[in-house]
Amino acid sequence: MPSMLTAGRVMKLPADLLLGHPVEETEERSLPEFVEDLRERMDRVNGFASEKLKMQSDKMTQRLDTTSTGTVFKPGDAVWLYAPKRLKKKGSPKLQRNWEGPYTIIQKIDDLVYRIQL
Repeated sequence: MPSMLTAGRVMKLPADLLLGHPVEETEERSLPEFVEDLRERMDRVNGFASEKLKMQSDKMTQRLDTTSTGTVFKPGDAVWLYAPKRLKKKGSPKLQRNWEGPYTIIQKIDDLVYRIQL
């Protein structure tokens, strides 16, 4: 519950205010006891939220790893170069040509960097 993460308690909804909320047992506590109880609840909720975020992150990483493919180019391959230019007299940037080429790969420098023949 987002309200538990931010405020440390469950918020009353408009329906609760209209229909009434079940009476909870409220015991008188001193301020230090209340603060300690609130801190424990916030730690529990924070741990739960962190666990759920980690699970979702792992799931998204696994999905990305299984669906992504690394493209490997070799010398002699024809490629297009992404080189966006903002030309004011050509109209909207969405309609301008952002790709140049095709160019030929001359050398592979590392996994992401290639030298091309312009």
